[in-house]
Amino acid sequence: MDILSLFVTVPVLTILALVFAKGLKQARIVAMVGSLIQLGMAINLIFAYFKERAINDSIMVFTKDYMWFEQFNIHYTVGVDGISVALLILTSIVVLAGVFISWTMEDLPKEFFISLLVLSSGVYGFFISLDLFTMFVFYEIAVIPMYLLIGIWGSGPKEYSAMKLTLMLMGASAVLLVGILGIYFNSNADGGALTFNILEISQVNIPFEAQKLFFPLTFIGFAVLGALFPFHTWSPDGHASAPTAVSMLHAGVLMKLGGYGVFRVAMFLLPLGAIDWSWFFIILSATGVIYGAFGAIKQNDLKYINAYSSVSHLGMVLFALLMLNKTSWNGAIMQSLSHGFMTALFFALIGMIYSRTHTRDITKLGGLLKVIPFISVIYVIAGLASLGLPGFSGFVAEMNIFVGAFQHEDMFHRVATIISVSAIVVTAVYILRVVGIMLMGPIKNSEFLDMSDATWFEKTGILLLLIPIIGMGVAPLWLSDMIMASLQPFIKGVL
Repeated sequence: MDILSLFVTVPVLTILALVFAKGLKQARIVAMVGSLIQLGMAINLIFAYFKERAINDSIMVFTKDYMWFEQFNIHYTVGVDGISVALLILTSIVVLAGVFISWTMEDLPKEFFISLLVLSSGVYGFFISLDLFTMFVFYEIAVIPMYLLIGIWGSGPKEYSAMKLTLMLMGASAVLLVGILGIYFNSNADGGALTFNILEISQVNIPFEAQKLFFPLTFIGFAVLGALFPFHTWSPDGHASAPTAVSMLHAGVLMKLGGYGVFRVAMFLLPLGAIDWSWFFIILSATGVIYGAFGAIKQNDLKYINAYSSVSHLGMVLFALLMLNKTSWNGAIMQSLSHGFMTALFFALIGMIYSRTHTRDITKLGGLLKVIPFISVIYVIAGLASLGLPGFSGFVAEMNIFVGAFQHEDMFHRVATIISVSAIVVTAVYILRVVGIMLMGPIKNSEFLDMSDATWFEKTGILLLLIPIIGMGVAPLWLSDMIMASLQPFIKGVL
């Protein structure tokens, strides 16, 4: 079996093993071993990728192609570049961290881990797919388990949140499917056969009128999952009701499918449509960046604060992609990775705090630094990374985005960039507000004095996420260079 298909096969085999697991202990051990294998495969893929790149300058490497449905020329086609490899690493780390954070899950643990791994298999398959139809299938596999994970294991108005999330994402999927079919039926404009293959379609001159029509459908279909304003409302409610590990995967990994799909499909295959529509979606994404930041200030619930923060940070990813230059695109990919690690870490910490205090209302918390110092210090570090402090991943990503955005000299792009940059100041406000109220000052509830700090499995999950945040901030060049080299074939169509 090829090296990439293992990323889909191993989660499936882990799921089969979980079927025969008995009780929480066996279920979490099986899930942990399967997730560790996935992380090992992702690390091995990095070394294999650099070795292959030394002798192979193709757009994608490790490509494999198998006929799936001949009548419509649908193939199971896989391949990766530096961007795919980076996102596979992100996924493997967040999945493993989610398993450790769910170590004490007592309510249907076997079914919970199975659903979590079904989601992860869809994400892995999406990131390695080079066939639009196969990519769409994996997209659906990744999205559908969210309904069960929130509806069964969630809290609060979980049925409402699960249904709202599912309906909005399924609606976006319908729009996306129309866009994909539009690309498919225009993939023979140069006289060849109809195809879903992304690399083959990129060589076709799709008519401008078709690009103008299908770009917004494809963009919106993917970007709704990336919390595009004003279609973002499913996200805060979904985050607030989801169990901790699901929030981690939801914000840390699943929402990255939106930006990746915009980049890999909409921008790459419909570049003239991207140029024509960019102004409109820049307005929406810049609005989302500043709206999400101000929305976070108004919240007292920790999960809602982080959820609106995600709307802002992921709006910045879409904003950077719409700038249509290499520097901002590099920043968009770096921001996707940085946000994935940061928001997963935030949700892990929020889950730990809630399990001990039984509240997420920051006005009812206070002085936690005195009783749970490890969790509190890590929360401060995550906050500093989120507001873009040098030395952390957020600074590297945002610098690339704003430098790339300022390369446009016209007034429209400059004003949009200034609006987006101002979100950094707002981010600092809500991060420092939470730290001041929740961690500093006197302890507001005497029952909090008996709380225990992080356990070994919680610390393991935290460190898995913290190390990449610091690593990207201190030594970003190897990752940035890998991404920049992979951007070259994609940027040619829009320059």
